[in-house]
Amino acid sequence: MHDVNVMIVDDDDITLTLLEHIVEELVSGEILVFSSSIKANAFLLSEDAQRINLVICDWQMPSISGLKILETLRIKAKDCPFFMITANPTKELVISAKRLGVTDFVAKPFSADDLTQKLSVLLEKISQT
Repeated sequence: MHDVNVMIVDDDDITLTLLEHIVEELVSGEILVFSSSIKANAFLLSEDAQRINLVICDWQMPSISGLKILETLRIKAKDCPFFMITANPTKELVISAKRLGVTDFVAKPFSADDLTQKLSVLLEKISQT
């Protein structure tokens, strides 16, 4: 178990629940779950955002995209890892996300095992810093 605080953002309730269950198995810290990209972005603009050690976020959401949330995070926390989930990993998205400092990606549909493995590696790196 890693003692880190994780923020999860996805407008799809099924994916959000799956992500939350996987993260619960990996971390002992706080897990903040947002189904609204507007509320997630507002949270990142608040002083409370400083307590987040990892953001897991969908790319395509109504109102505010995952790229915009990544951009907001980089204003407040330049070094906080950002794990993006996307159903459409286009070249343009990858380039834009890398330019903004995305840490890693996973494409939908993903298996729980694949996601657990990627997050475990990322959480191990976070725990070492």
